[in-house]
Amino acid sequence: MTPRAADRTRYDRATAHLDAPLAIVDVEAFDANADDLVRRAAGKPIRVASKSVRCRALLDRVLERDGFAGLMSFTLAESLWLARSGFDDVLLAYPSADRAGYAELAADPKLAAAVTVMVDDPAQLTLIDAARAGGREEIRVCLELDTSLRMLGGRVRVGALRSPLREPAQLAELARSVARRPGFRLVGLMAYEGHVAGVGDSLAGRPLRSRAIRLMQSAARRELAARRAAVVRAVRAVAPDLEFVNGGGTGSVQHTAAEDAVTEIAAGSGLYVPRLFDNYTSFTGRPAALFALPVVRRPGVGVVTVLGGGYPASGAAGADRLPVPYLPEGLRYDAQEGPGEVQTPLLGSPADDLLIGDKVWFRHAKAGELCERFDALQLIEGDRVSATVPTYRGEGHTFL
Repeated sequence: MTPRAADRTRYDRATAHLDAPLAIVDVEAFDANADDLVRRAAGKPIRVASKSVRCRALLDRVLERDGFAGLMSFTLAESLWLARSGFDDVLLAYPSADRAGYAELAADPKLAAAVTVMVDDPAQLTLIDAARAGGREEIRVCLELDTSLRMLGGRVRVGALRSPLREPAQLAELARSVARRPGFRLVGLMAYEGHVAGVGDSLAGRPLRSRAIRLMQSAARRELAARRAAVVRAVRAVAPDLEFVNGGGTGSVQHTAAEDAVTEIAAGSGLYVPRLFDNYTSFTGRPAALFALPVVRRPGVGVVTVLGGGYPASGAAGADRLPVPYLPEGLRYDAQEGPGEVQTPLLGSPADDLLIGDKVWFRHAKAGELCERFDALQLIEGDRVSATVPTYRGEGHTFL
């Protein structure tokens, strides 16, 4: 029996009393992935990206482990909810236009002490001030650095379109704007190198493209390390009490941690290890989060149909954004249908061994987006369900 077949046996046995669709997290794999992130961070604390987990119970679990400290959230409403729930260090990773949220933040000393907001433009400070509604609490601020790699005199850009702040002088100027403005305190700097941390460099069957990605990422790491160090020096000259410099992501943990200028690493997807993280030379994780769909039809030889399954991930549309049939091994989509909203045909010889009601296990392309489809996660330990915990959705929250 292969290791994957053994996992299927465990998961089927653990959930035999539960009807699919359902989602699980293999606790042993989750914890092993957490240990691997800590190993690669080499002593620097890991701030957990809540977007990649979306389950308070599992955020609590990972933050109880040595090597993890603080959360990185994705909306202001989520940040405030987490802070009210007892998380006392929440970095909002994206600028917000949530005026009601800013009014609540500015009026509550506990929330204001726990939440740090992201800015990359003085206009965002103006929006926050206009939204205070009389609240006088000091707002903690983090600046975001553009990490993209520019080549050929800037005509070629590799990396996400995020912050407009790229050069040390630009960030120092915004730091001065924060310092001059009453009601704000600059506490952090963030730089997310998604073109390194979020792009696999070992694509099956594509050796030339894989080599090109590795060359790009090597150049990007060198360029960003030098520029990030210069930015940190420039910002610290304005704000010497800067509390943190955040960088990285699951795919670049060890490289970013090696930079002296960086004080903490961001990571989250590496806890669940979705399918997009299969193609890295720098680490190998264990798939921890899966979902099961029930077989509801047997249209013919070598074919079964499962209920649901059309759960594409965000990003540029493509086959890599789709979940993949994982267990039993050897199933594939019908090219004419793919995964559908209400039904998904699956092809392959393993289909002939599946009965009506059996479970087929899938891996999502991304991590936390799975939790937008399910209101609970079954935590699997060995061959039993040790707990059932709500996702954000299960607690009545869909923040985006």
